Amino acid sequence: MDEWARLDALPHVAEPPNAKAAVLVPLYEDPDGVRVVLTKRPETMRTHPGDVVFPGGQLEDGEGPIQAAMREAWEEISLPEQSVTEVLGGLTPVTTRNINRLIIPVVVRIDRPAELVPDHREVDAIIEPTLAEMLDDDLWHTEDWMGHTLWFYEFGEGTLWGATAFMMRELLGYLRD
Repeated sequence: MDEWARLDALPHVAEPPNAKAAVLVPLYEDPDGVRVVLTKRPETMRTHPGDVVFPGGQLEDGEGPIQAAMREAWEEISLPEQSVTEVLGGLTPVTTRNINRLIIPVVVRIDRPAELVPDHREVDAIIEPTLAEMLDDDLWHTEDWMGHTLWFYEFGEGTLWGATAFMMRELLGYLRD
């Protein structure tokens, strides 16, 4: 499967006026395939403690989603903006429990630097599964959460679920036959 060709179908990054946050969905290729970079939030975080998420955060004044996502990835895991070789597109904007906080996912191709360094105030671990692993539906499960069926994926480091799982499942949809 040529993941890069399939990801050509991604739409442009959304820029709705009510966007509050953005996340970077960094993808890169190594000998094992195309990988995605995720982070695990510390248990001490005020929001979403311990969750597995994409690097990202609040838009600052004058920033668009792409700039905010890249800045946050630099702050959280030391991913330099120069490592982003291509903005592949965007995924559907989503909200979390706070429906007024619209999050814009920005999918990029990167040249992975030799080292990614987590800022331990915001990141406990960096997780880099292959997309082939993420495509294995036997590793996913659903649960009812407050009347909604949500997807969950368990890593040794923590659980990917909620808005991040929704984004990941949408990304994987572009890769399925």
